[in-house]
Amino acid sequence: MKKIIYVLVLFLVVVSGLVFANREIKNKISKKAVVKNLSNTEKKDVLKKWEDTPDGIMFQKWEVSPAGKKVYASEAKIRKSIKDYVNMKGVVTSLSLPSGSRLGFGIMVKINSYDYILSFGLEKSGSNEFQHLRNLRVNDTIIIKSHSVSHAPKYLYPIISGDYVERDSTIIFKRAPRKDGC
Repeated sequence: MKKIIYVLVLFLVVVSGLVFANREIKNKISKKAVVKNLSNTEKKDVLKKWEDTPDGIMFQKWEVSPAGKKVYASEAKIRKSIKDYVNMKGVVTSLSLPSGSRLGFGIMVKINSYDYILSFGLEKSGSNEFQHLRNLRVNDTIIIKSHSVSHAPKYLYPIISGDYVERDSTIIFKRAPRKDGC
């Protein structure tokens, strides 16, 4: 009987030690995951360091090139509509993105005689969220709303994040709000 009690006590000691050890490991991981917000001067220092890297130099050259200036001019034409989250009338010009793009599902649209990439992101496997968008045809007129426009040296066109699309007064895509609160 004494042996059984000793074995049970020993077992409890080992298990409780493992539980506490695991808890300490989780605490260490969570403390490392906390990201420190950088001050403006620290952000400027990091940006300056990046600008001195080969990627930063390439980006700066692209910004002053004719292609970069064209992208920035196109962005400027829709900046107010993006900021105010208002309707933009667009015409579908292509049902596929430029070759080699890694933006997920998207189409090409023309808004006010400027071409844009309308990107919707990666499609989740088994999801039908882009089903109605796949029914679009070239020259379809659509209404677009977006919260953001971006650019990259890899692409000759600004990239509009597709948040809301309607055709013939029917909503065919509306991005679900983020669940993490941001």
